[in-house]
Amino acid sequence: MRDKTMTADEAVSRLESGMTLGIGGWGSRRKPMALVRALLRSRITDLTVVSCGGPDIGMLAAAGRIRRLVAAFVTLDSVPLEPHYRAAREGGALELAEVDEAMFLWGLRAAANRLPFLPVRAGVGSDVLRANPGLRTVTSPYGEGWSLFGGRAGAAPGRPEAAGGGTQGAGAAPPGAAPPGLGEGAGAGRPGGGEGTEGVDAGQTNGVEEFVAMPALRLDAALVHVNRADRQGNGQYLGPDPYFDDLFCEAADAAYVSCERIVDTAELTGAAAPQTLLLQRHTVTGVVEAPHGAHFTSCAPDHERDEAFQRHYATTPWAEFADRFLTGDEHAYRSAVRDWHRERS
Repeated sequence: MRDKTMTADEAVSRLESGMTLGIGGWGSRRKPMALVRALLRSRITDLTVVSCGGPDIGMLAAAGRIRRLVAAFVTLDSVPLEPHYRAAREGGALELAEVDEAMFLWGLRAAANRLPFLPVRAGVGSDVLRANPGLRTVTSPYGEGWSLFGGRAGAAPGRPEAAGGGTQGAGAAPPGAAPPGLGEGAGAGRPGGGEGTEGVDAGQTNGVEEFVAMPALRLDAALVHVNRADRQGNGQYLGPDPYFDDLFCEAADAAYVSCERIVDTAELTGAAAPQTLLLQRHTVTGVVEAPHGAHFTSCAPDHERDEAFQRHYATTPWAEFADRFLTGDEHAYRSAVRDWHRERS
């Protein structure tokens, strides 16, 4: 089997400006920061970034690399709102498509399964639809359900009983009429928060439940970080949560995985349960060994979050932080962090 190992800079060299890039992890937890730092060393810009955001988004936004962000949140966990992201957003430096966490998950699932959208209850009746007017809602073509043993279990009011009845939601837009934006390609259905919704209970059309048609979050490339990986691209997490890293890889045309340590394939299951094998080699394009590659975010159980350094990052002007810690390669970054800690001791 093919050896997929490469350096962080080699992985980033395969990316291009204008791409849609997914970044795994969650807030300030298990972020692929070594890959993000390599990205900052490149000239790649004009990115659409999809992320459960943390310092990855703060740094890329502060550096002016993000054109559009799709996210449910951007946080440092112990610092509720990522400050460098906040400054960029308040300054109008990037566009934002903010969605519910469940919508975000369903968008990745749709992309992973190469579906144009998936229906989800999350977001119905909320300002998500107002903030993202491109979203559409749909109703079930099966009414109350479908009996596998013949016929409908229940038909939606006002819908044809015969099989082959239309599948468009009530008040559906004509085919191809979905507006641009987050909902582009999401299929027919009512515009979220559009005209004709007054007096109608949230999530109901003529008494039939409506769902948000969450469009697929298709990615040109994904960056994730795990605890262990082999040279073929199988990846393992050893911490408390897989986050959405497997879906990021499955939703992407190319996925680059950094890890704390590269091990033989047999070792992946030698000391941990098989369900910790989160990433499958057929979804991974490249593997980068990057000890402490998630710093300063956590990567349990290998290392906790460097809270002191994160506070320094959050309270230091971006230009000053970048000048001291991000002007060299990864070795220079680690050396600068060690020097900073020694200065404090």
